[in-house]
Amino acid sequence: MEKNWVKIFTSTNFYQSEIVKQVLTGYHIDAVLLNRQASSHQAFGDIEVYVHQENFSEAIEIMISNQINL
Repeated sequence: MEKNWVKIFTSTNFYQSEIVKQVLTGYHIDAVLLNRQASSHQAFGDIEVYVHQENFSEAIEIMISNQINL
């Protein structure tokens, strides 16, 4: 992954991370998912959402205003 990306959200559920990503992209903030779950057993590992460092504060505000648990 490139430099200057910051983790903003972590979940064991793919759909929760995807919702966070979609909310952020709806506000024109680039967000990417990083799947760290074991491919053989999805109960182990996390799905992480990353944003550019320069968008971190705005992304946090959006998550709070949309009542996304941090």
